[in-house]
Amino acid sequence: MELQQQQQQQQQQMQQQQMQQQQQMQQHKQRQQQHKQQQQQMQQHERQQQQQLKQQQQQQQQQKQEQQQQQQQQQ
Repeated sequence: MELQQQQQQQQQQMQQQQMQQQQQMQQHKQRQQQHKQQQQQMQQHERQQQQQLKQQQQQQQQQKQEQQQQQQQQQ
């Protein structure tokens, strides 16, 4: 009887350990995914900033052109 019980307990422990390992793996995967997402967000943010910069530069150029045109008209 006792032997059987011990074996059962051991089996249960083994199963629990396996479960734990699986959970750890899943957690690890989740962390990796989170990290990836964070990186992507960072990249997107950088891209947005660059685009804004470009737009600002373009606007400035337009303003310059407009000023030049006005000067020409005055002459």
